[in-house]
Amino acid sequence: MRIAEIAVYSHNLPISNGPYVMSHGEFNDVDTTLVKVTTDTGLVGWGETCPIGPVYQPHHAEGARAALLAMAPGLIGQDPSEIKKLHRRMDALLTGHHYAKAAIDIAAYDITGKHFGVTVAQLLGGAEVDRVPSYYALSVGDPDTIAQVAAERVAQGYPRLQMKVGARPVELDIETVRKVYEKVGNKAKLAVDANRSLNSRDLLRLSRECIDVPIILEQPTSSIEEIARVRPMLHHGVFMDEAADSLSTVMRVIGEGLVDGFGMKVTRLGGIQPMTAFRDLCEAVNLPHTVDDAWGGDIINAACVQVGATVNPKNLEAVWIAEPYLTEHYDDANPIKVIDGYIRVPTGPGLGVIPDESKFSVPVAVIN
Repeated sequence: MRIAEIAVYSHNLPISNGPYVMSHGEFNDVDTTLVKVTTDTGLVGWGETCPIGPVYQPHHAEGARAALLAMAPGLIGQDPSEIKKLHRRMDALLTGHHYAKAAIDIAAYDITGKHFGVTVAQLLGGAEVDRVPSYYALSVGDPDTIAQVAAERVAQGYPRLQMKVGARPVELDIETVRKVYEKVGNKAKLAVDANRSLNSRDLLRLSRECIDVPIILEQPTSSIEEIARVRPMLHHGVFMDEAADSLSTVMRVIGEGLVDGFGMKVTRLGGIQPMTAFRDLCEAVNLPHTVDDAWGGDIINAACVQVGATVNPKNLEAVWIAEPYLTEHYDDANPIKVIDGYIRVPTGPGLGVIPDESKFSVPVAVIN
């Protein structure tokens, strides 16, 4: 079995009830990149990568497509089921750009699962559960409004909430944290995600003034060095997100004892194969983590759920997908959806979703 053709698509995903507000911007839609990999046996696999804007991380949609087009000719003829070799081939063709390589990796897992007639979760060692817990990410907003939305989401069954903060007076962030806790109490796990936007002064104040609120602080500052400097003075646990941009960084911060867990994105590390190594590292040292991605539709959502289902349940914090914020599904027959705060693990071979290609425009490029 060999790769015979790679098609690259650009697709716009509108955000329902937008804009979605984070510390680094407001978004009414996202530009996702889809990859369709066809083999000489006729099997087809789909991959996806979807940065949310160009400044959340050093990733952007046009960059993903440029990287894919740079690599694609050199991937024709490769066996997609030899996934580690496929990663080595991509690394030989292009340094870095893990988020673009992730789309190929996900498509390769989709093909391999279909080839053997098993789910991606089975390829990764087997699913521990048939549905995974999810969490709702509350955007930056008026404290009373955010607290009301938080209460509604807990009533819907979400076992975890993430509050976006930053890029405004820290007093408003503190008010938001306290009002959310007043509304939901201990009915859900609470995370406060600054997306790198807090300085040390404001971070210390937020932790001090919310000392009685059981939260974790997710990527509160920009750099690992800032976290290391203030960590001994914080009153809450720290999860690393954006700064954990490689497996080597993950190993470093674990070894230095800088974190209590991770908010990890599948495409940040380069796809399912490195995400599985990350899963095993966290299990070895008993660290909790999420299995997420930046944004995207049913393809990346299915990848997150398939991986999340294989995580030891005591280490799985939750799985975040963008589905509650979007207006469409690629596969109307097998959509990846949050229901009562949980996501059912797809049971079909590969990723378990079959995108309706008519929903996408013509490919940006086809390489064969």
